Amino acid sequence: MKLKTKIHSLSTLMMLIVLILSNLGIYFTFDRTQHHTEYSQLLGSAKELTVALSKMTDEEEAEIILRAYVPPNGALRVVGETGKDILTVQSMEGFDKKFPMPGKDEEYTLVPYEGYEALSIAIPTIWPTGEVMQLQMTQVLTDLKANLRLLRIVMISITLFAMIPIMISSITLGRIVTQPIGKLIQAMTASRRSGTFQRIAVPDDGKDELAQMGQTFNDLMIQLEQIYRKQEKFVSDASHELKTPITVIDSYARLLERRGMEKPKLAEEALGAIRSETKRMTGMIEQMLDLARNNEPASYVFEPAEIRELAEEAAAMVSRAYSREIRIAAPEHAEAVTDSQHLKQLMIILLDNARKYSEQPIDVSVDDKGADVQITIRDYGKGIPAKDIPFLFDRFYRVDEDRSRKTGGTGLGLSIANEIAIGLGAKLDIKSEEGDGTEITIHVLKSPASQ
Repeated sequence: MKLKTKIHSLSTLMMLIVLILSNLGIYFTFDRTQHHTEYSQLLGSAKELTVALSKMTDEEEAEIILRAYVPPNGALRVVGETGKDILTVQSMEGFDKKFPMPGKDEEYTLVPYEGYEALSIAIPTIWPTGEVMQLQMTQVLTDLKANLRLLRIVMISITLFAMIPIMISSITLGRIVTQPIGKLIQAMTASRRSGTFQRIAVPDDGKDELAQMGQTFNDLMIQLEQIYRKQEKFVSDASHELKTPITVIDSYARLLERRGMEKPKLAEEALGAIRSETKRMTGMIEQMLDLARNNEPASYVFEPAEIRELAEEAAAMVSRAYSREIRIAAPEHAEAVTDSQHLKQLMIILLDNARKYSEQPIDVSVDDKGADVQITIRDYGKGIPAKDIPFLFDRFYRVDEDRSRKTGGTGLGLSIANEIAIGLGAKLDIKSEEGDGTEITIHVLKSPASQ
C-alpha cells in the first residue's frame, strides 16, 4: 500500500472514529439529560399535587384534583399503607398496568412499555381522610423517543456530510506529504540512471519539515557531487602522476637491456634516473596514503606540549635527512594544549616543502601571542605568485609543473598539512612574494575548542 493511500485511509478512519465517539457521547448525554428533565417535571407536578391534596377534605374533590394533574400519556395512583390502590386515574386507555416503583435509593424507574419507556416516581402525600398515602405517578416518554430518533437521524446525516470534507482534506494531506517524497524518489532514480546529481525544486520561503527535507537533500546532492568531482580529479591526477615515473623507469630499464651492459656511463645514468623516479614515486605514494588517512576521522590526543621542543625536533629531523641549515628563534617557554605528534608532522611537512623550493637556510620562529602560539616557517626561495596562493591547499595543485618535477613535488604536501591543521583546531596563513620567498604561519590555540 502506498504512503498516500495509508495517510488517506488512516486519517479518514481516525476522523470517522472520532465523529462516531463524539456522536455517541452527545447521544447518551442528551438521553440522560432528557430523562432527568422528564423526572424533574414529573416530580414538580407531584409536589404541586401533594400540596393541593393536603388542603382537600373531601375524597371526591381529591379525585377531581388528581384528574387535573394526571400526566399526558400516563397515570396517577394513590396507594394505601397496605399496598392497596385507593384511587387510579389514567390519561391513556388500557393503561392499567401497575409499574414498579423506585426504591429508597432510587429517584425513578424506567421500564419498557409498548416500544417506549415508562418513567415512574413515588412520593408520600396526605389524603383528605388524614391518612398518609403514597402518590405514584407514571408517564410514557413518547416525546423523548421521537426526539432521540430525530437526533440519531441528524447525527448520521451530519457524520455522512462531514466525511466529504474529511476525505477531501485527507487526500489533500496525503498529496502534500507525499509530493516532496515523490520528487525525491524521481530525483534519486534520475541520478542513478544518468549518473548525475539531480536536485529538486524547493520554495525559498519554505519553513516546514518538508521544505527542510528537500533542502537537506539538495545540500546532500551538492556535497556528493563535490566529493565525486574531487575523487574523480584525485584518481585522474594520481593516475597521471604515477604513470610518468613508471614510464621513465620502464624506458630506462629497456635502455639498460639494450645497451646498458656495454656502456657503463649509460648504465649509471639509467640507474640514477630509475632510483630518482623510484624515490619520487615512493614519496608520492606515501603522501597519497597520508592524505587518504587524513580523510578518515583521525584520533587527536590533546595535552600540554612545549612548542619550542617540538619545533627543534622537527627541524632536526629535516636537517639531518637533507643536510640543510634550519635556524630556530623561540622563547624558552611557549606552551599550548595540542597533539604533539600531529603538530610535529605538520611542521615537518612545511619544512620539507620549504627546503624543496629554496637552497638557502630556513628560518623557524615561535612567538607566544597570548591566546595562541604562532610558528612561522620562512624560506628565501622563488616565492609564490599571488594568483596561486588561494589554491595551494588543493590536492595535486602545483605552482610550477617543471620545477615541481625537478624537486619531486606532488602537490599533496600542503593539502595534507591543511587537513592536519583542521584536526588540531589550528590555522595556516601563507604570505609570499615572487623572488622574496614564502612564509607560512601556524596559529596554534593554547586551549582549542576541539580538545
